[in-house]
Amino acid sequence: MSKDTLWGHPKGLYILFFTEMWERFSFYGMRAILALYLTAKSRETDNPGLGWDDASALELYGWYTMMVYVMSVPGGLLADRLLGQKKSVLLGGFLLCVGHLILAYDALWAFYTGLVFIVLGVGALKPNISSMVGGLYRTGDPRRDTAFTIFYIGINIGAFSAPLLVGYLGEVINWHYGFGLAGIGMALGQVVYLFGQKHLKDVGNFIPHQLKPGTNERVKLTKVEKDRLIVMFISFAVVIVFWGAYEQAGGLMNLYAKEKIDREVMGFTVPASFLQSLHAFFVILIGGPMAYFWVWWRQRGKESSSLFKMGLGTIITGTGFVLLAGAALETMETADGKAAIWWMFGAYLLHVVGELSISPVALSFITKLSPAKYVSFMMGAYFLVTGLGNKLAGLVGEAAQEAGELTIFISVFAFCALFGLLLIIFVKKLKKLTHGADDVRDEKAVVEPE
Repeated sequence: MSKDTLWGHPKGLYILFFTEMWERFSFYGMRAILALYLTAKSRETDNPGLGWDDASALELYGWYTMMVYVMSVPGGLLADRLLGQKKSVLLGGFLLCVGHLILAYDALWAFYTGLVFIVLGVGALKPNISSMVGGLYRTGDPRRDTAFTIFYIGINIGAFSAPLLVGYLGEVINWHYGFGLAGIGMALGQVVYLFGQKHLKDVGNFIPHQLKPGTNERVKLTKVEKDRLIVMFISFAVVIVFWGAYEQAGGLMNLYAKEKIDREVMGFTVPASFLQSLHAFFVILIGGPMAYFWVWWRQRGKESSSLFKMGLGTIITGTGFVLLAGAALETMETADGKAAIWWMFGAYLLHVVGELSISPVALSFITKLSPAKYVSFMMGAYFLVTGLGNKLAGLVGEAAQEAGELTIFISVFAFCALFGLLLIIFVKKLKKLTHGADDVRDEKAVVEPE
């Protein structure tokens, strides 16, 4: 085994793991308190917010969560055309640190300026650090999917701790202290990344585009690459549907928990922002077992393609909204109009099972299908559609203000179940268009990183 490996994977994976962990600490810290800060009364003496109504707060939340991902497209182009992935990640981390530093200042101009820096920072960092994970492995390396699950657990350690630490500091003590703490986390991520460069070697360096001999024209896509892009665009549709449902957590479900869930547990009132940590907690808890389950499933010759996992995950995610519908029905029957907190626990658990079948799988799938010369751009496109899913989530949350939560919860379940079922039905036909990109080599073979 190579000296530059740890627990069967390149050491560079763990550098990217910790860097992304702190970036997600920053992002999910913002996610936990943004809508709550916007809706907190502006005349509160202890910890005033901006005093917006729920609909306006959800609208801004939707735009913000969409734009952090939309900017991944120019972030991917920046890497492909100019800086390379490695330097783009460094730039993104710097912009994030600056953005949070500005947000720590209590002024309206600082709030909007800080959001702009954060949007630009995530755009430069997010697609490129994910692409670098794929760059650690050769085509067909069976460790790649597991590597993305490990990387994804790192994401969720940050996502779990941020709502607890940033959420408590922001919601209970001072909103701007919370924004500042999220920035301290990102600064730690930058330190890890800088000191870990020796383990990344040539991964993420700028690669010039090939030109046709004797011309200034770039080499175009082959027939195989075009077929694979068709499948990738279909997987993008899955991503939009999934995040449109899943990201109700930071918006509609966040406000729903605050207003209509009985959060009293053994004499302690659980802050609404704390529930944001449940997703990440469940990912950390079951991420490893699920990764090994799929290895076990594949070794027994069962259908285990990325598209099958994504279709199944969409159905399971939708099922979580059945439990939320149960909570909505309970609010109609209780005297105080509130439902038990356990509905939320169950819904979040099902959402995470769906998430682990879709999100890390999709990240790995894109690095398999993308032409090497466009991998950062295509990863940026993936995060663009993630952003569209986040915006869809905001629109769904806004619709709930008129239609009611029960109607929205049932509708989301029905749509996810139907969409996932259709994908599973057409899996075999779509697999042909991948031309073997999703296949793995003999798992007993020793495969070194490129």
